[in-house]
Amino acid sequence: MTITITAFERSPDGGQGMARDMRVRWALEEVGQPYDVRLLSFKAMKEPAHLALHPFGQIPTYEEGDLALFESGAIVFHIAERHAGLLPDDPNARARAITWMFAALNTVESPIVDREVAEYLEGDETWYEQRLPFIDGRIRKRLGELSGRLGNADWLDGAFSAADLLMVTVLRRLEGSAILEEYPNLSGYVARGKARPAYRRAFDAQPAVFTAAPTG
Repeated sequence: MTITITAFERSPDGGQGMARDMRVRWALEEVGQPYDVRLLSFKAMKEPAHLALHPFGQIPTYEEGDLALFESGAIVFHIAERHAGLLPDDPNARARAITWMFAALNTVESPIVDREVAEYLEGDETWYEQRLPFIDGRIRKRLGELSGRLGNADWLDGAFSAADLLMVTVLRRLEGSAILEEYPNLSGYVARGKARPAYRRAFDAQPAVFTAAPTG
């Protein structure tokens, strides 16, 4: 059965791989599973057909036969559970990898998304300049803790896993802010993730998204 995922018809990031469908694309490339992509307009995302797949009207979704999933982390976990290559065989190592998957999405991503919301939606507010240092402080606290745990290792816990896939995509959201560069081992970690052949294939599969984006 062919896997179908959904993505933005006109990606807000201009095809830079920041949208959450990139996580799913990368996971499928890592495990060697072909997939189709259905591009959706913002209007279509709020219509009944898509809301039946994703009750919050977002992307990505994942369809395979009679199975429909939403939430990028849950989809990546499903892919990693079903196909070899993204979770260790050892039960304890597998449990640690799953723990790091939750940490990436719950602990590390949260203040980073707060920063994005502040930049895009609150930049004109009088209190924005006072709020941003507070958010950046929260981010630096998390990055400092993560940097200390990673140390000189290539990946979070031994071999590359779904945990690294999610963590790299989370940290990428800081590119351009200069915050990530304050932690050289984390910058190197992200660079290693982006250098993986499966990442490059997933990233290069996006032209239909960013060429459809408005230019004016």
